[in-house]
This record gives sequence, C-alpha cells and structure tokens, in this order.
Amino acid sequence: MARQIPSLNALRAFEAAGRHGRMTLAAGELNVTHSAVSRQIQHLEALLGVPLFEGPKNRLRLTEAGTTLLAGLGTAFDQIDASVRAVADTTEGPLDVSCPGTFTMRWLIPRLYRFQHDHPEIEVRLTASSKPVDFGRDGFDVAIRVGDPPWPTGAEIIPLFPEQIGPVLATSLSDERGGRVDGLPTLHTRTRPEAWNDWLSRSRWPFSSGPKVDYEHFYFMLEAAKGGLGVSAAPWPYVVDDIKAGRLVAPFGFVDSGHHYVALRRARRNQKASLFCRWLAAEAQDFQASHPAPR
Repeated sequence: MARQIPSLNALRAFEAAGRHGRMTLAAGELNVTHSAVSRQIQHLEALLGVPLFEGPKNRLRLTEAGTTLLAGLGTAFDQIDASVRAVADTTEGPLDVSCPGTFTMRWLIPRLYRFQHDHPEIEVRLTASSKPVDFGRDGFDVAIRVGDPPWPTGAEIIPLFPEQIGPVLATSLSDERGGRVDGLPTLHTRTRPEAWNDWLSRSRWPFSSGPKVDYEHFYFMLEAAKGGLGVSAAPWPYVVDDIKAGRLVAPFGFVDSGHHYVALRRARRNQKASLFCRWLAAEAQDFQASHPAPR
C-alpha cells in the first residue's frame, strides 16, 4: 500500500511556522509570502482533517495535533538534512574523523588550525577511538589508526609515518637519580599493554624495571611520567613537544615499534575527505623531516 504523505512544501511551511510561532517569520525563512505559508497550512489541515493551529491570527498556538506533528517533522527534516549531507560531494559542511584520543590531543589538534585556516568551510568533527575500522557500520569519513596490515577492505590507505617508541621520564626525576632509570616503576596503559615488550624486544637494552603501574588511558600514563611517578614507553609523536620543552627526557632514544600510522578513508568519492587526507599526508611528511626521533 502506497504511503499517503502530504506535499513537502506544505509540511515545510507548517514546520517553519510551528518552530517560529509566527507565519511571517516562517515566510521570511522560506523566502515566500505570508499568504503562501497560510495557504499551505490550510491545505495541510484540510488533508489531515484536523486543525494544527488555534487562537487569533496574531497569537496563534499549536493544537495538540500540531504539537505532535511538529515534533515528528523536526526529527524527520534533521534526518533528511543529514542524509543529503552524507552523500553530497562538496567542500562544505562537517567531516567526521576518528582517531586515538592521545594522538588527537598530542599531535593532531596542535596542527589542525592550519587545515581550518585553509578550509574554514569544512567543520572537522573529531571522535576518539582506537577500535577496528568498519566503514559499513561507522559513520565517520576518515579514521587515523596505528597498527599493521591488513587494513579494512574497501578503504583507501594513506600512509603517514612509522612509529618509534622509547622510555621517557620527567627531567626532574632523571636529574634526581643522576640519569639512572633502573628500578623505577614502569608505567603501562591498558590501551597499549604491549608497548614495553615492543621496546624491550627491539632495543635490546639491558633494562632492569621496577614495579609495574597500570593506567586506563595513554594520556594518564604520560601525565604520570611528567609528574615523576615512573618511566613509560611512549611513541615519539606523543612526547616530542614535552622532550623539546625539557619536561621529559628519553635516556635510550627511540626505536621502530613495527607499527605504522595511517589514515583510512572511505573508498567513495568525497572532496572534504580528500582535502583532509592530503593535508594529513603533508603534515606527516613535514613532521618526519623536521622532528626526527633521537636514536
């Protein structure tokens, strides 16, 4: 059975009038005359068989039926707008980007102003996540991840840079101990439990660790390291600014962890995502050239 849906013009006129509370304001928003809005609403009321407004013309208020219809139309028009934006291939509007939280805070956000300066028409919306990417399920346009192939099928892969990892600790703690790190508490994070093993197996430093301390998030662990609570195995992009500012030291340098940072993009054409990924790749290349990790 075919759906009996009133004309979109009539529904749009009613939704605007109900939202503003005045037909003149609705007419201004829709760029039509007051009488055109009034005729559309009268037509809608006749079709539905119920009044949608009541009261004098200068003080109209929604009826119970009008209130119910307005609530549903507001949600419906929002969904239509979101669906149109999702398939429209323009350089305007929101771009949803998923990336690990600490990478977002320590590397991406400090650089993002340059992209926003060049593309003020694009609203970059960031979501913190390190979960496996599934573009068929998730709603974002670009995902930044650190790991190894295989990457999700149906995604375009934009390499950013290999990951280097190394132990870091507060400069004050290192000075206090004369540069010795043996026996210090080793700080771990549940989101990257293999970080220390990655470094130990690849660096082959004869390191004697102290008690193990777990933190729920990478960011908490790095703050603990800066606070002098122990030594943590951290990726270079997360600590480069603190090391250059003298807040942290890396007594053993950094080694390749075997993982890589990549940007994953939906395979379908999307100008906003293309612009963002090109910018990301350029920023990553500049980062590698201007901030090489000490070995």
